[in-house]
Amino acid sequence: MNENQMREQMAELGKSLYERGLAHGSAGNISVKLPDGYLLTPTNSCLGRLDPARISRLDGNGKLLSGDAPSKEAFLHLNMYQERAGSGAVVHLHCLHAVAVSCLDGLNAENVFAPITAYAIMQVGRLALVPYYAPGDMALAEAVRKVAGKHHAVLLANHGPVVAGTSLTSAVYAIEELEQTARLTLLLQGHPTRLLSAAQIADLNRRFPG
Repeated sequence: MNENQMREQMAELGKSLYERGLAHGSAGNISVKLPDGYLLTPTNSCLGRLDPARISRLDGNGKLLSGDAPSKEAFLHLNMYQERAGSGAVVHLHCLHAVAVSCLDGLNAENVFAPITAYAIMQVGRLALVPYYAPGDMALAEAVRKVAGKHHAVLLANHGPVVAGTSLTSAVYAIEELEQTARLTLLLQGHPTRLLSAAQIADLNRRFPG
């Protein structure tokens, strides 16, 4: 896929996320890794109305080369790429149920979700919780960096999820599964719940590595 096709795909999938209520207003951002840099959605842009030609083009250090000014949360993306060499795309959303879970007290910072479904294990894996920092705070960059090497999906406390994938499609699928798991987590609160066993989780990790 060439750069123009990647720009079109970012706009197409951004619109899909927006139209299905997984993004709203100017919240959320998407990036794709290029051989010599990155494409990133611009600051204050709406994922439902992206202009492919105006998407920010960054060099390998995150410096703007062309397009509109990039999202102020560009560092979230750059740190995920730096810690996860195999990643081809990163998606950050403020989707409703994931944000709601991120506000709950007493979460396991090493693995936010209980093992509810096979697909949560397969696509999200162990979801790390990153402490709250104000949007754009560089302390958030370092907090994300600390966990990104071991977790391709992280949840920013009182903020929302960031997910890396080998491609933009895989990152979108994973963050959709994360949002679905967050919704299930909230629906099941207060109800006796049958979780996957350690043996079942190990079997899934063996069948579907990475």
